[in-house]
Parts: sequence; C-alpha cells; structure tokens
Amino acid sequence: MSGLTHADPLAVVEQRVASGERLSAADGIALFESKDLLRVGRLADQVRRQRVGDDVYFVVNRHINYTNVCRNRCRFCAFSRAEGEPGAYTLTVDEVVGKAREAVDQGATEIHIVGGENPTLPYASIRAMIAGVRQVAPAAHIKAFTASEIACFAEMEKTDVEDVLSDLKSAGLDSMPGGGAEIFRAEVRAEVCPSKISGERWLDIHRIAHGLGLKTNATMLYGHVESYADRVDHLLRLREAEDATGGFQAFIPLAFQPKNSALSHLPPTTGVDDLKTLAVSRLLLDNFLHIKTYWIMTGLKPAQVALFFGADDMDGTVVEEVISLMSEAGHGQTVSKAELIRVIRDAGRTPVERDALYQVVRRYGARRGAASDDDGECGVAGDGDRHGRQSPPVAEPGARGPGAGGSP
Repeated sequence: MSGLTHADPLAVVEQRVASGERLSAADGIALFESKDLLRVGRLADQVRRQRVGDDVYFVVNRHINYTNVCRNRCRFCAFSRAEGEPGAYTLTVDEVVGKAREAVDQGATEIHIVGGENPTLPYASIRAMIAGVRQVAPAAHIKAFTASEIACFAEMEKTDVEDVLSDLKSAGLDSMPGGGAEIFRAEVRAEVCPSKISGERWLDIHRIAHGLGLKTNATMLYGHVESYADRVDHLLRLREAEDATGGFQAFIPLAFQPKNSALSHLPPTTGVDDLKTLAVSRLLLDNFLHIKTYWIMTGLKPAQVALFFGADDMDGTVVEEVISLMSEAGHGQTVSKAELIRVIRDAGRTPVERDALYQVVRRYGARRGAASDDDGECGVAGDGDRHGRQSPPVAEPGARGPGAGGSP
C-alpha cells in the first residue's frame, strides 16, 4: 500500500471510498493537489449518487440583508461600512417586514435574513424584525443571523448565546444560515477577519443552536490566503461537529470575491478550484447529506456543471443579495424557478422544490412533458413521485424537519 500511495495517491482514496472508509486529512490534501479534476469529480459524483440519487434541490426563497454597518470590517468583505460612511444603510423593521411580505406574496417558502454587526442597532429591533416577519409570513421558514451576529447580540444584551437563541426562537426563528465560518484556522482569521469571533466560537454557537432544536448550515470561504491544509482542517472540524450534534443541514463552499475588498489584489478563484472544492467537500463531509452550489458566487452555468462534482442543491431564487452585489460578483441577484428547473433538467437530473428543511414541496419531471408531469409538475408534497415513492409531507408551520443531513 505504501508504494501505491507514493505512485498514485488518488488510487488509495478511491479504494477507501469504495470500501466505505472515512477519508483522512492526508486524503483531502491528495484530492486538492491532484491535477486530474475529472477523476476527482467522478469520485465525488459517485458518492453523491449513492447518498442522494439524481434529485437536485432548490428553494423559492428571498434574501434580506438588513444592514451593512459592521464593526468587524473583515478584509475580504466588500459589503461592510462604518456608520455614516457613504453607502452605509440599515433597514427599518417595517422595511424588512415589507420585503418578507412581498416575498411570500410571490411564493417564497423561506426568508433568509443576515447583515452586519451594527453596534447602533438595538437588540429589540432585531427581535421585532423576526416577530414582524413571523406575523406576516406565518407559514414561511425564517432562517436568520450568522453565529457572529448572534454573538454580537449576546454581547450587546450582556447575556449568553443560548438566551438570545431561545428568545429569537420564541419570536419565530426557525434555523440559522452557515455564514461567518470563513476558514477556522486562527492564523488565517488573524489575517482576514481579526475582529470576528474565532472558529471555535462559531462551532460552539452552532452546537448550542443544535441543542435548542435549531438546524443550521455550514460554509467555507475559500480562495484568499488559506492553504489546502487550512481547507481540509476546516472541513474535518465541521465533520467532527456534525458527528457530535447531527444538526447541520447542508454545506456551502463560498468562492472569495476580491473586488472592492481590502484583498482586491488577490485573483478570483478559477473554475477548476470551484469544482474541485465542491468535490472534495462531498468526499470529506461524509455525514453531510447535502452539498450546495451557490450560483450567486460562481454563476448559473458553473453551478450546473457542479452537479457532476458532488453538488445536489442549487440554492434558490434569492431575489436580492447585496453582499455579492457589492463585491461585483457579476452573476445577478435573482433567478426564476422556471430557469432553475430548466438548468437542472438539462443536466439530466430531477428538479425537486424543497422547503428550508429539505421536505419536498413539489417534484418535477426529469424532462418537460414526461408522462408523470402536469405541465412539468409532478404533484405536491405528500403525493407519490414519478417512481411511486411517497414524498414526505410539508411541515406544519413551526414544525421541525427530519434530522438526516441538511440545508442552507
């Protein structure tokens, strides 16, 4: 085996995957260092097929970025502003609630709320925001606030994170997004986000959320100053946390967007790096059911290709995402449900509209006009799908979803 390791490290990884062994840090490095992108992709695609089949998920959602005023001023971020700086903004509670109402009227089932750590925004306004959205959108899933924001709220209120999360949950919070993870290793954080909570604190807050019954997602911001070893360390620490809590829904690798940031001298990620990072994520995160390709960061066409590199989720309609807009990512802020369905079908996969907890809202035919389609739609949640399988029912408002795997 040692001779094989030296001659062909990917062969060792392939053998371990075939036998169901858990991959090591050394395996992760070998995958990242490989120049054979298609071989790495085939391996990830094989695992994807075994875990989730040919279903590709998406959600009708709306992002609301309620403020870009932030005390952290992370060096990779083009979004944040100081109070009073040109371009700084903070939405009122009524404005946030109005956007949520508009989203629900347009069919959204998930409201995704994140923003900066605004030291002048009182916690009472944060709570009122969630309570107000819950009032106008009683059946929608509210996914809101990164671990870093939650830590900020606790600090402002001079209380602990568990109290803040419990209070927000009582106001209507259903789950947390995975933002703010960046790269966990302290040396990297010291260089790119020195004022943000530590990687250990991020993990701890997500563990607390899981203990309260709140599902969360996980992310990794890659393509800036980190090494492959830093990425692997990040992924393995997420895997360890998921082993302990089972509370993560999905993993989303986020490609660094350098424009308008303090790291604008760095080049953007390449397509090869984007696809390889998705593939390695699928292979190392053997306890995460869902791996998401975030089209806002890479574009819709590369996101479609990512479906052959381990991804099984294309996020959603989004509508408005100011964070990527300010970094000039250049891939738009919204996409229609019809276009997501078309792109997924063109990849030979079955589009599945989900809610935020990966319960099926509607399953669509793998091709338009299939015998099981009704104008391209294969029935609502609770109806059998085109293979005769019974789809799980849509959750009642406030209900928790199944615990296997996860969402953004």
